[in-house]
Amino acid sequence: MKRFIAIAGNIGVGKSELTKRLGQFLNWKVFLEPVAQNPYLTDFYSDRPRWAFHSQMFFLSQRLADHHTLTQEAASVIQDRSLYENAEVFAKNLWLEKSMTNRDYQTYRDFYDLLVKLLPPPDLIIYLQAAPEILQQRIKQRGRKFEQEIPLTYLTQLNQLYDDWAKNFKPCPVLTINTNTLNLINNDQAFQQVTEKILKKLGDNPLPF
Repeated sequence: MKRFIAIAGNIGVGKSELTKRLGQFLNWKVFLEPVAQNPYLTDFYSDRPRWAFHSQMFFLSQRLADHHTLTQEAASVIQDRSLYENAEVFAKNLWLEKSMTNRDYQTYRDFYDLLVKLLPPPDLIIYLQAAPEILQQRIKQRGRKFEQEIPLTYLTQLNQLYDDWAKNFKPCPVLTINTNTLNLINNDQAFQQVTEKILKKLGDNPLPF
């Protein structure tokens, strides 16, 4: 049976690494977060209120295309970051911090809400949690230059939005995993336990380890 799951979570929580390891272990096709250059980003960083709507609509359109592609795949697939996070976390945060006007945000939400009704959801979303301080440490360790100045307050804001979204999300089940003290990449036992939880949540037979 084909399966479609998505790994969700804040910046630095370990989505990409878990996506790759699960994909390899389960022999599922892996879709990492796309690196397509947003043509509005330069303008957005120079004038956030002016270009926030354009930038977020571009990201949403890319996610829409990715989600549609995944639903058409014959093989089981695992996705790094879902369509839903763009709207429920990042766009919403821009609106809350007044970088997106009420009018633009409502237009964005209307379009997004329609997409959610039309698109088949994943079978499961795995939401990886971590405290903002832990996220900041992991961001520093992986050493991406453009991420090093992300403030703790921003990670905290996103965490709250992620928690609220995961708690209230209805289109498919959400499996929440706190990773504060859980090393899913280098600890085989922890990885096996989480994999068993995922398969159980999907209703699939457990794998022999």
